[in-house]
Amino acid sequence: MKRNVTLYTVDSFTEEIFKGNPAGVCILDEELDDHTMQSIAKELKYSETAFILDFRDNIYSIRWFTPEYEVDLCGHATLAASHVLLNDIKIPFDSILYSYNNGVIKASSEEDGKIGMDFPMDEPEANVSFDYSDIQKALGISEYTNVILGKHTGKLVFELKDENSVEAINPDFDMLKNISIQGLKGVGVTANSLGQYDFVTRYFNPWAGVNEDYVTGSVHTLLAKYWSVKKNKKDLKAKQLSSREGEIELHIIDDLRVKLTGKARIFTKGEIFL
Repeated sequence: MKRNVTLYTVDSFTEEIFKGNPAGVCILDEELDDHTMQSIAKELKYSETAFILDFRDNIYSIRWFTPEYEVDLCGHATLAASHVLLNDIKIPFDSILYSYNNGVIKASSEEDGKIGMDFPMDEPEANVSFDYSDIQKALGISEYTNVILGKHTGKLVFELKDENSVEAINPDFDMLKNISIQGLKGVGVTANSLGQYDFVTRYFNPWAGVNEDYVTGSVHTLLAKYWSVKKNKKDLKAKQLSSREGEIELHIIDDLRVKLTGKARIFTKGEIFL
C-alpha cells in the first residue's frame, strides 16, 4: 500500500539557514517499520533524522536514525522536530512531551523564538578504562589537558589547551573508522573560551556515517556537567566550531537533568512517496 510521509529539513541551533546542524523530520500518521526508517535516514544522509508519531494529548513518540543505525538520543533533531510542531504545524500547546526508549523529553517554547529541551544529563566516568592512543593519533592531538568519557552516552572528549587548538583539529577519518572500541559512540574535542562563550566544541562520528557533526546536542549533556563544575556555574553558553557553527545554551536543572536551548530554521518541506 502506497503512502506519503511529510518531510522537513530543519537547520538546528541557529537562526540562519545554511548554518547549524541540518536534520530530517518525518511526521508519521502511523508507525513505520525499522527498515523503512533506516532506509529513509540513509537516503537523506543527515547526521540524524527524527521520526515522530502523535500518540495522544500532545505526547509524541520520537526515534532518531543516523545514515547507519538508530541512536539512543539526539539533541539537534529533537529541536528540529519541536520547531516544526510549534511553528509550522502550530500545535495548540506551548510544550511537547516526547516518549523514547529511555524515558521522556520535554520541549517548550521560550522567548525570542528559542526552544528549551529538558534532557537527561550525562557525567564523566571516574577514569577511562581503555587505550585511546589510536584515537588521539587519528585526531592529530599532540597534547591535551584532560580526557572525558560519558558514563551514559559513551562519548569520548579531549579537553585541549585553547580554542585555536579545537579549530585546528584535522582528523584522519579513515583511521578513525578502523578503530573499534566497544561502547564508544563518538569522539570530540573541547576547550575553554575567552570570548562570549563559556566553552567551544567539535564532534566526530564517522562510525555513524557522518565524519563531523555540525552541532551536537547529546555531547553537550556530558560537557554541561563537566564545564559547570570547572566554572562553578549552572548557566553556560557553548559554540560548536564546525564549518556551519551553532550555539547552545545550557542550564543545569539538577544532578540528573540539563536544559538545552536553541533556535532553528525550516529549510525545506515536502513529501516522501513510499
